[in-house]
Amino acid sequence: MNIKNLVLAASLFPFLAACSSLGIDTDATYSDKQRTDVYKNGSLASDAGGINLFGGDEKKAAENNGIGVNGYLWRATLDTISFMPLTSADPFGGVVLTDWYTPPETPDERTKLNIFIRGRDLRADGVKVSVFRQTREGKGWIDAPVAPTTASALENAILTKARQLRIAQTQPK
Repeated sequence: MNIKNLVLAASLFPFLAACSSLGIDTDATYSDKQRTDVYKNGSLASDAGGINLFGGDEKKAAENNGIGVNGYLWRATLDTISFMPLTSADPFGGVVLTDWYTPPETPDERTKLNIFIRGRDLRADGVKVSVFRQTREGKGWIDAPVAPTTASALENAILTKARQLRIAQTQPK
């Protein structure tokens, strides 16, 4: 280990040690209620106030649910592709990556998606989908062409679901 790495590790040690002395569990798994409170109310202290994660605009806070992108697009994306296994989902960067999905009806074909949510506004160009497809040949997989309308159809499905979520939330109860 060279001297730069040793100095860096030594300088970070007090900060890491402070986490445990403050009672902060860095490996904590939060309960569903705690997670829901943060996303629903925008506060680490639930309904009781506390630290607002979104700034002062409560309307924007409700729309974005503590994430870096539009909350409706984020939820609509996850709902639309819920049948596919996720590799990565970054709500602050707006990136959702799926693993390869093989439909039961076509075992020699698999699909993978990369979805990018482009901002905090619910706009027609707010989501971009990239679709990858492979087919089995022998014992391996080879890249195959994707129908040109597949990505736009998925984008439209996500946008439609996002609009439905927004309408459902903004209607008086």
